[in-house]
Amino acid sequence: MDEIENPGTAQPSNPASRWRLAAGGLILAAMAAVFAMMVPPYIDNFRLQRSLEEFVAQPAARAMTEDVIRANVANRAAQLGLPLQTNQVRVDKGTDHLRVEVLYAVRVDLLLYSVDLHFRPAAGSR
Repeated sequence: MDEIENPGTAQPSNPASRWRLAAGGLILAAMAAVFAMMVPPYIDNFRLQRSLEEFVAQPAARAMTEDVIRANVANRAAQLGLPLQTNQVRVDKGTDHLRVEVLYAVRVDLLLYSVDLHFRPAAGSR
């Protein structure tokens, strides 16, 4: 009876089990690295989204021309380090509303592969 093992505390004793654990650890580490590289563009997009919402909520924003609005949005994106040009900013301005929509892509270079993440933050007011 002394030799009965508790399945929850079993230690890998053969080389194949150790190899599988090492491979699993490497896969988890690679997934964590990819996750760490993919998160910053999403955080920057969230910051741009909040900035758009704050900008559009300002009463002075409605008085601005579409070109000035585009320039302000592009400048804010540049402050965040986002690759955004004024021609990627769409402004829908009416007498009772203002809507700003942005379309841009961020390239994330992984070790063996590149991914283009496409974002479309938008904000509007009435």
